[in-house]
Amino acid sequence: MITRFAPSPTGHLHLGHALAATVAYETARTLGGHMLLRMEDIDASRVREEYYDAIEEDLHWLGIDWQGTPVRQLERMPVYHQALAHLQEMDLVYPCFCTRKELQAMTTAPQQGDDAEAALYPGICRALSRNEREAKMCERPGYAWRLDVHKASKLLGDASFLDLRHGEIRIDANMLGDVVLARKDIGIAYHLAVVIDDAAQNITHVTRGDDLLSSTHVHVLLQHLLGLPQPLYLHHELVCDDQGKRLAKRYDALSLRSMREAGLCADQIMERLRPILDRNLSALP
Repeated sequence: MITRFAPSPTGHLHLGHALAATVAYETARTLGGHMLLRMEDIDASRVREEYYDAIEEDLHWLGIDWQGTPVRQLERMPVYHQALAHLQEMDLVYPCFCTRKELQAMTTAPQQGDDAEAALYPGICRALSRNEREAKMCERPGYAWRLDVHKASKLLGDASFLDLRHGEIRIDANMLGDVVLARKDIGIAYHLAVVIDDAAQNITHVTRGDDLLSSTHVHVLLQHLLGLPQPLYLHHELVCDDQGKRLAKRYDALSLRSMREAGLCADQIMERLRPILDRNLSALP
C-alpha cells in the first residue's frame, strides 16, 4: 500500500500542502503502507533549486517522513515522451496551434482555477485536416498536443473510479474537454506526467484535494489508454482563506516557513488542521 505527496518546487509550502501531505502520510500509516515524495517540477521556468530542500525541511518539521529518494519529474521526460508517442500512434492526440491570447478569447465554461487551460477547449484545431495540420506544424514550430477526448472515450466505454470519500464515480471523459498533454513551453503537461508516475511508483492510493476530483476523469481515461493500473482515490477537503478561496501560491498564501518564523510550532499547525483531517480520514476502511 503506497501513497505519495507530490508538490511543485515553485514556492514554499503552505497550510494546504501541510494538509495534503498529512492526509497522504496518515493514510499510509493507517493502512500499513508507506508514503513517497515526488517533485512535480516539469514547469522548469518556475522551479527554483532552493525550494526542493525547503519542501523536505518543512515536511520534517511537521513530523512527516517518506520512503526512498524523492523522484524529480524533470529526470523522467523520456518516459513521458514515450507515452505521448504511443498516443500519437493511436491517433488520439492532435497538435493545437492556438496561442494563450486566442484561448482566452474563445474558450468557454471555466472549470477550476484561473488559467486558460482550465476552460473547455472548443476544438478549433481538432477540426483541421491532416494537410492543414502538417502545414501549420511547419509554419509554427511551437505547438501543444491535445487529447481527442471524444475519440478516446469511445475506447473507454462505461467506466468508473472509487473515491473513498465520494464513493463510486462514473467517468465523464468530456468533463475537462480536450486537455493539453504536452505544452510548447514546458513539454509534457501535468495530466500525462502524473498518470505515468503514479503507475511507475506503484501508487495504490492517490490522496489529493477536491480541486483535482474532475481531473481524475481524464486520468482514468489515460490509464485505460496506456494500459496502466487504476489506484483508489481519496479527494479531501481544501484549506481556504478568509474569503473562502483555496490556498495557493499565486494568492500569496501564508507559508509554513513564515508561520514557523512567526513562532508557531508544528503542533499548532496540526491542531488547526485536525478537524479537517479527522473528517476526511474517517473515510478510510
